[in-house]
Amino acid sequence: MQLKALRYFLMVASNRSFLATARHFRVPASSVSRFIAGLEKDLGHQLFYRSTRAVRLTEEGERFHQQAREAIDLLDAAVDDLGHNEGALSGRLRINAPEAFGRLHVARLIGALQAEHPALDVELQLTDVFIDPVQEGVDITVRIGAQVDSGLIGRTVAAQRQIVAASPAYLAAHGVPQTPADLLDHRCLLYKGQFGTQRWYFRQDASAAFEGINVSGPLCSNNAEVLLDAAMEGRGVVLFPSWLYRQGSFERTQLVPLLGTWEGSASVESSYIQLLSPENKLRSRKVREVTAFLLDGFGSPAYWDEAADT
Repeated sequence: MQLKALRYFLMVASNRSFLATARHFRVPASSVSRFIAGLEKDLGHQLFYRSTRAVRLTEEGERFHQQAREAIDLLDAAVDDLGHNEGALSGRLRINAPEAFGRLHVARLIGALQAEHPALDVELQLTDVFIDPVQEGVDITVRIGAQVDSGLIGRTVAAQRQIVAASPAYLAAHGVPQTPADLLDHRCLLYKGQFGTQRWYFRQDASAAFEGINVSGPLCSNNAEVLLDAAMEGRGVVLFPSWLYRQGSFERTQLVPLLGTWEGSASVESSYIQLLSPENKLRSRKVREVTAFLLDGFGSPAYWDEAADT
């Protein structure tokens, strides 16, 4: 059984494509097919269902995938920790992040990371769907939400701050809300995701429970940046995490933070930005050092919160 065949197998299992796997490894698609066929012959089991429209794991392939992933992770961690590899990082690293946060804050750090470690290949997956990092073979997952005991090991980047904001033009035309209840008389721009239209929650005391209000307005969207643009155009009030506001939005007075004595939230629970990894991934020096690199790049306090406070 060849190591190359195992790596091809894991990549096909991840991206569901022989062609994409061939492109990643810069080999002909026929080579990937030949190695996978050889692996199936060695194991005595079919690992993939193949059709013109899709590639998916068989039941035997699912079982083998988990064990093969753990074996390759252990091997890669051993290579990472070899004395001759104490300098620049190399090899492949998979990072998963929410779409907007990854685009605005993770992607910009990848360039600096690879400038420092040019032999490091990074696969950055951006999706708002929570994945299973163990099943997907992801090294570092950026997760935004309530802190839960997920079996993953993580570092907290920051608590997620939600800020109510509107443009000076909107406030001049409609007045400045002084309390959350005042927002009921304002044009609120609402995010609508997979769980329905966002509800807004507020509290003044950190020890108190959040209380929801049913705001409404002329525009809702499943794209937060559409709503942010509308707010800067003077079309309404938004409630978004501080990391989503573009750097300079407040400094250039495009938007004015509101309800400063109130803590806002898009859920009844406090939310946090975390970097999570399966325990076995943390054996890898590469994962540990990239996690530290990202934490340092985000800063403490996070640079987006400092921008919102200026």
